[in-house]
Amino acid sequence: MFPSLSLGPLVIPTGPFLVILGVWLALWLVEKGAAALDQDAPTVYALSAVGLTVGVLAARLSFVALYWPAYRAAPLTIIWPMTSGFLPWAGLLAGGAAAFFYGRYRRLPLRPTLDALTPGLLALLITISLVDFAAGPGYGRETDVFWAITAYGVGRHPVQLYEIVFALAALYGWRRLARGSYFDGQLFLWGTAVYAAGRLFVEAFRANSWLIANDYRGMQIVAWAVLLAAIFTWGVWGSGGAKEEGHV
Repeated sequence: MFPSLSLGPLVIPTGPFLVILGVWLALWLVEKGAAALDQDAPTVYALSAVGLTVGVLAARLSFVALYWPAYRAAPLTIIWPMTSGFLPWAGLLAGGAAAFFYGRYRRLPLRPTLDALTPGLLALLITISLVDFAAGPGYGRETDVFWAITAYGVGRHPVQLYEIVFALAALYGWRRLARGSYFDGQLFLWGTAVYAAGRLFVEAFRANSWLIANDYRGMQIVAWAVLLAAIFTWGVWGSGGAKEEGHV
Protein backbone atom coordinates (compact mmCIF):
# COMPACT_ATOMS: atom_id res chain seq x y z
CA MET A 1 0.00 0.00 0.00
CA PHE A 2 2.94 2.30 0.73
CA PRO A 3 5.86 0.68 -1.09
CA SER A 4 8.03 3.81 -0.99
CA LEU A 5 8.51 7.14 0.75
CA SER A 6 9.21 10.26 -1.29
CA LEU A 7 11.46 12.86 0.34
CA GLY A 8 11.90 15.47 -2.36
CA PRO A 9 13.93 13.87 -5.14
CA LEU A 10 14.80 10.90 -2.92
CA VAL A 11 12.61 7.78 -3.04
CA ILE A 12 13.16 5.34 -0.17
CA PRO A 13 11.69 1.80 -0.18
CA THR A 14 9.40 1.60 2.84
CA GLY A 15 10.18 -1.99 3.90
CA PRO A 16 13.97 -1.71 4.34
CA PHE A 17 13.59 1.72 5.95
CA LEU A 18 11.18 0.32 8.55
CA VAL A 19 13.51 -2.65 9.17
CA ILE A 20 16.40 -0.29 9.96
CA LEU A 21 14.18 1.80 12.24
CA GLY A 22 12.79 -1.31 13.95
CA VAL A 23 16.25 -2.77 14.60
CA TRP A 24 17.38 0.48 16.21
CA LEU A 25 14.23 0.64 18.37
CA ALA A 26 14.57 -3.01 19.43
CA LEU A 27 18.19 -2.53 20.55
CA TRP A 28 17.29 0.63 22.43
CA LEU A 29 14.40 -1.06 24.25
CA VAL A 30 16.55 -4.07 25.18
CA GLU A 31 19.25 -1.83 26.65
CA LYS A 32 16.72 0.20 28.62
CA GLY A 33 14.86 -2.92 29.76
CA ALA A 34 18.01 -4.67 30.96
CA ALA A 35 19.10 -1.61 32.91
CA ALA A 36 15.63 -1.24 34.45
CA LEU A 37 15.74 -4.88 35.60
CA ASP A 38 19.24 -4.43 37.11
CA GLN A 39 20.84 -6.76 34.59
CA ASP A 40 24.17 -6.51 32.74
CA ALA A 41 22.89 -4.10 30.09
CA PRO A 42 26.03 -4.06 27.85
CA THR A 43 26.13 -7.86 27.65
CA VAL A 44 22.40 -8.17 26.99
CA TYR A 45 22.73 -5.43 24.37
CA ALA A 46 25.59 -7.34 22.72
CA LEU A 47 23.48 -10.50 22.68
CA SER A 48 20.70 -8.55 20.96
CA ALA A 49 23.11 -7.09 18.42
CA VAL A 50 24.42 -10.56 17.55
CA GLY A 51 20.91 -11.96 17.21
CA LEU A 52 19.71 -9.05 15.09
CA THR A 53 22.75 -9.08 12.81
CA VAL A 54 22.40 -12.80 12.14
CA GLY A 55 18.63 -12.44 11.84
CA VAL A 56 18.74 -9.66 9.26
CA LEU A 57 21.37 -11.51 7.21
CA ALA A 58 19.38 -14.74 7.36
CA ALA A 59 16.14 -12.97 6.42
CA ARG A 60 17.83 -11.35 3.44
CA LEU A 61 19.70 -14.45 2.23
CA SER A 62 16.66 -16.69 2.60
CA PHE A 63 14.68 -14.21 0.48
CA VAL A 64 17.42 -14.28 -2.15
CA ALA A 65 17.47 -18.09 -2.12
CA LEU A 66 13.70 -18.24 -2.51
CA TYR A 67 13.79 -15.93 -5.52
CA TRP A 68 17.19 -16.95 -6.84
CA PRO A 69 16.21 -16.90 -10.54
CA ALA A 70 15.56 -13.17 -10.23
CA TYR A 71 19.03 -12.56 -8.74
CA ARG A 72 21.06 -14.86 -10.95
CA ALA A 73 21.20 -12.33 -13.77
CA ALA A 74 22.14 -9.44 -11.44
CA PRO A 75 24.07 -10.85 -8.45
CA LEU A 76 25.13 -7.41 -7.18
CA THR A 77 21.53 -6.79 -6.12
CA ILE A 78 22.00 -9.46 -3.46
CA ILE A 79 24.07 -7.05 -1.36
CA TRP A 80 21.74 -4.14 -2.00
CA PRO A 81 18.50 -5.10 -0.26
CA MET A 82 16.98 -1.61 -0.45
CA THR A 83 15.20 -2.60 -3.66
CA SER A 84 13.69 -5.88 -2.44
CA GLY A 85 12.81 -7.76 0.71
CA PHE A 86 13.38 -10.19 3.53
CA LEU A 87 11.81 -13.34 4.97
CA PRO A 88 11.13 -12.19 8.54
CA TRP A 89 10.34 -15.57 10.11
CA ALA A 90 13.58 -17.08 8.80
CA GLY A 91 15.36 -14.12 10.33
CA LEU A 92 13.62 -14.56 13.68
CA LEU A 93 14.55 -18.25 13.84
CA ALA A 94 18.19 -17.74 12.86
CA GLY A 95 18.58 -14.66 15.04
CA GLY A 96 17.01 -16.44 18.01
CA ALA A 97 19.40 -19.37 17.63
CA ALA A 98 22.42 -17.04 17.41
CA ALA A 99 21.29 -15.12 20.50
CA PHE A 100 20.75 -18.36 22.43
CA PHE A 101 24.25 -19.68 21.77
CA TYR A 102 25.82 -16.29 22.48
CA GLY A 103 23.96 -16.19 25.78
CA ARG A 104 25.26 -19.65 26.63
CA TYR A 105 28.78 -18.51 25.77
CA ARG A 106 28.47 -15.46 28.04
CA ARG A 107 26.72 -17.56 30.72
CA LEU A 108 23.73 -15.28 30.95
CA PRO A 109 20.82 -16.59 33.07
CA LEU A 110 18.05 -17.71 30.75
CA ARG A 111 14.88 -16.44 32.39
CA PRO A 112 16.05 -12.95 33.44
CA THR A 113 17.63 -12.46 30.02
CA LEU A 114 14.36 -13.40 28.31
CA ASP A 115 12.60 -10.82 30.50
CA ALA A 116 15.01 -8.11 29.36
CA LEU A 117 14.76 -9.13 25.70
CA THR A 118 10.96 -9.08 25.60
CA PRO A 119 10.51 -5.37 24.76
CA GLY A 120 12.95 -5.72 21.87
CA LEU A 121 11.23 -8.84 20.57
CA LEU A 122 7.88 -7.07 20.65
CA ALA A 123 9.42 -4.13 18.79
CA LEU A 124 10.59 -6.53 16.07
CA LEU A 125 7.13 -8.05 15.78
CA ILE A 126 5.66 -4.57 15.46
CA THR A 127 8.21 -3.85 12.74
CA ILE A 128 7.22 -6.98 10.83
CA SER A 129 3.57 -5.94 11.00
CA LEU A 130 4.40 -2.41 9.82
CA VAL A 131 6.45 -3.72 6.91
CA ASP A 132 3.62 -6.07 5.97
CA PHE A 133 1.11 -3.23 6.23
CA ALA A 134 3.20 -0.81 4.18
CA ALA A 135 4.50 -3.02 1.42
CA GLY A 136 3.86 -6.67 2.19
CA PRO A 137 1.46 -9.25 0.80
CA GLY A 138 -0.80 -9.63 3.84
CA TYR A 139 -4.35 -8.30 3.75
CA GLY A 140 -7.58 -8.67 5.70
CA ARG A 141 -11.05 -9.86 4.85
CA GLU A 142 -13.54 -7.54 3.22
CA THR A 143 -15.51 -5.38 5.64
CA ASP A 144 -17.52 -2.17 5.84
CA VAL A 145 -16.43 -1.07 9.34
CA PHE A 146 -15.48 2.60 9.52
CA TRP A 147 -11.82 1.84 10.25
CA ALA A 148 -11.45 -0.35 7.16
CA ILE A 149 -8.60 0.34 4.74
CA THR A 150 -8.85 0.10 0.98
CA ALA A 151 -6.81 -2.68 -0.58
CA TYR A 152 -7.30 -4.26 -3.98
CA GLY A 153 -10.25 -1.96 -4.56
CA VAL A 154 -12.35 -2.93 -1.50
CA GLY A 155 -12.51 -2.13 2.21
CA ARG A 156 -10.59 -4.63 4.33
CA HIS A 157 -9.70 -5.28 7.96
CA PRO A 158 -6.28 -3.72 8.78
CA VAL A 159 -5.03 -6.98 10.30
CA GLN A 160 -1.45 -5.75 10.67
CA LEU A 161 -2.66 -2.84 12.79
CA TYR A 162 -4.61 -5.28 14.96
CA GLU A 163 -1.36 -7.21 15.50
CA ILE A 164 0.38 -3.99 16.53
CA VAL A 165 -2.34 -3.22 19.08
CA PHE A 166 -1.78 -6.57 20.81
CA ALA A 167 2.01 -6.11 20.73
CA LEU A 168 1.64 -2.67 22.32
CA ALA A 169 -0.68 -4.14 24.97
CA ALA A 170 1.96 -6.76 25.74
CA LEU A 171 4.62 -4.04 25.98
CA TYR A 172 2.46 -1.95 28.30
CA GLY A 173 1.79 -4.98 30.50
CA TRP A 174 5.54 -5.75 30.61
CA ARG A 175 6.21 -2.28 31.99
CA ARG A 176 3.47 -2.56 34.61
CA LEU A 177 4.57 -6.02 35.76
CA ALA A 178 8.22 -4.97 35.94
CA ARG A 179 7.33 -2.30 38.47
CA GLY A 180 6.16 -4.83 41.02
CA SER A 181 6.63 -8.41 42.13
CA TYR A 182 7.36 -11.04 39.49
CA PHE A 183 9.26 -14.28 39.07
CA ASP A 184 12.12 -14.77 36.63
CA GLY A 185 10.67 -15.34 33.18
CA GLN A 186 7.22 -13.97 33.98
CA LEU A 187 7.70 -10.81 31.91
CA PHE A 188 8.70 -12.89 28.89
CA LEU A 189 5.78 -15.29 29.35
CA TRP A 190 3.38 -12.36 29.65
CA GLY A 191 4.54 -10.87 26.37
CA THR A 192 4.44 -14.27 24.67
CA ALA A 193 0.94 -15.11 25.91
CA VAL A 194 -0.61 -11.75 25.03
CA TYR A 195 0.88 -11.66 21.55
CA ALA A 196 -0.07 -15.29 20.85
CA ALA A 197 -3.63 -14.62 21.99
CA GLY A 198 -3.68 -11.60 19.71
CA ARG A 199 -2.53 -13.57 16.69
CA LEU A 200 -5.15 -16.21 17.47
CA PHE A 201 -7.80 -13.49 17.30
CA VAL A 202 -6.39 -11.58 14.33
CA GLU A 203 -6.05 -14.60 12.06
CA ALA A 204 -9.84 -14.87 11.93
CA PHE A 205 -9.88 -11.56 10.00
CA ARG A 206 -7.05 -12.36 7.57
CA ALA A 207 -8.03 -13.08 3.98
CA ASN A 208 -4.86 -14.88 2.89
CA SER A 209 -4.12 -17.08 5.90
CA TRP A 210 -1.81 -20.06 5.65
CA LEU A 211 -4.25 -22.98 5.39
CA ILE A 212 -3.61 -26.60 6.37
CA ALA A 213 -5.70 -29.21 4.54
CA ASN A 214 -7.63 -26.27 3.03
CA ASP A 215 -9.62 -25.85 6.24
CA TYR A 216 -7.43 -24.99 9.24
CA ARG A 217 -5.56 -21.74 9.67
CA GLY A 218 -1.95 -22.72 10.32
CA MET A 219 -1.04 -19.57 12.25
CA GLN A 220 -3.97 -20.09 14.62
CA ILE A 221 -2.70 -23.59 15.37
CA VAL A 222 0.77 -22.18 16.05
CA ALA A 223 -0.71 -19.40 18.22
CA TRP A 224 -2.75 -21.94 20.22
CA ALA A 225 0.37 -24.04 20.81
CA VAL A 226 2.45 -21.03 21.89
CA LEU A 227 -0.30 -19.73 24.17
CA LEU A 228 -0.80 -23.09 25.88
CA ALA A 229 2.97 -23.54 26.26
CA ALA A 230 3.25 -20.07 27.83
CA ILE A 231 0.43 -20.79 30.29
CA PHE A 232 1.91 -24.18 31.24
CA THR A 233 5.39 -22.71 31.68
CA TRP A 234 3.94 -19.86 33.76
CA GLY A 235 2.63 -22.45 36.21
CA VAL A 236 5.93 -24.33 36.33
CA TRP A 237 8.22 -21.31 36.64
CA GLY A 238 5.85 -19.47 38.96
CA SER A 239 5.82 -22.28 41.52
CA GLY A 240 9.13 -20.98 42.90
CA GLY A 241 7.58 -17.70 44.00
CA ALA A 242 7.96 -14.11 42.94
CA LYS A 243 10.56 -11.49 43.75
CA GLU A 244 10.68 -7.75 44.03
CA GLU A 245 12.93 -6.40 41.32
CA GLY A 246 11.09 -3.80 39.30
CA HIS A 247 12.39 -0.25 38.84
CA VAL A 248 10.81 0.68 35.51
